[in-house]
Amino acid sequence: MIRSYKFLMRPTVGQTQALGEMLRDHCSLYNGALQERRDAYRHVSKTSVKYGMQSAQLKEIRAFDPERQGRWSFSSQQATLRRLDKAFAAFFRRVKSGDTPGYPRFRGVNWFDTVEFPKDGDGCRWDSTTHDLVTRVRLQGVGHVKVHQHRAVVGRVKTVSVKREGRKWFVVLTAEQEQPEPLPATGSAVGIDLGIANFLADSGGGFVPNPRHGRSNAARLEAALQALAKFPRVRRDQRSANHRRTVEKVAKLRGKVGRQRLDHAHKTALALVREHDFIAHENLTIRNMLKTVAPKPDPDKPGTFLPNGAAVKTGLNRSISDAGWGVFLTILHAKAESAGREVIAVNPRNTSRRCPQCGHTSADNRTTQAKFHCAGCGHTAHADTVGAINVLRAGLVRREAQPA
Repeated sequence: MIRSYKFLMRPTVGQTQALGEMLRDHCSLYNGALQERRDAYRHVSKTSVKYGMQSAQLKEIRAFDPERQGRWSFSSQQATLRRLDKAFAAFFRRVKSGDTPGYPRFRGVNWFDTVEFPKDGDGCRWDSTTHDLVTRVRLQGVGHVKVHQHRAVVGRVKTVSVKREGRKWFVVLTAEQEQPEPLPATGSAVGIDLGIANFLADSGGGFVPNPRHGRSNAARLEAALQALAKFPRVRRDQRSANHRRTVEKVAKLRGKVGRQRLDHAHKTALALVREHDFIAHENLTIRNMLKTVAPKPDPDKPGTFLPNGAAVKTGLNRSISDAGWGVFLTILHAKAESAGREVIAVNPRNTSRRCPQCGHTSADNRTTQAKFHCAGCGHTAHADTVGAINVLRAGLVRREAQPA
């Protein structure tokens, strides 16, 4: 199996400058390759430029511009071109499926924060020896950079990536390792229902509160964004020191919220994996849930629109994004795989409307957001708990139906 590790880098002043130049030059390569594809399609009889064609030009590009492109790893530049190729593949996939296409866009220097080295030893070298939690990673064009290795890397390092987050630099490793020993069996199965009022409700009647990290930091983030909006739009090299500090403050607040959300997801998923052998959850299409409400034109008054609940839907979308369901489910599946647990996603249809006692299904059963009262047998319970029970039952049925 493949596992990733993320460590804080501690570069010197000169290495920090070199890392910034590396991102800048890879960003320039990405934008240049995108421009070539656009021009070829628009002006040369709709010709499609592929990754192989652009990768073959790298040798000439490096020879033409040795100061900016020739100093960096050839394989990392190939990875940047593959990154663009994946963006186009995703674009064409969305076109065929009828989704919003989202044509690949040019990247600004501040929006290009990662450089990947596809193979350890090719343009980079991870040093596995540590001394007082400090090791080093060698990067072509940068040198040997100190890394704070807070935990051991198990397995053989496959890829190395350098990532910038605000003023901090991180190295992200992927390591191939053997499947770890599964956790001891507990004999327990659970269904979970994700929500807004409570982050999670399980089939045993337990609840995990929703920390609402985004809401708790909303006031400070809004103040920082308002301060940032007061600055006039100028080129990056003309920005004042106050402007740069305000930008860094916004990035710092957003990074804090992201780390808090990620920490909560890891702890919640780990608790579920340790306590249960089988976990069932709803197969949520979060992207569709976050879609905005379509406007409703008023037939009697051309040019005007009827109320469509857009403000309420916007608040709901913000709460769903703040909860971070997608991140949590991804982490849950990864932890379950390494622990030898089984996780199954089930159809969420009517899970909160079906009575677990008599099976009566009706929208009238859920009288409020939190209260469930069956119109058939009179069973009452918390609506989220009822949903988790139905999710567990559907998951067990699906597991039994799966071929051995």
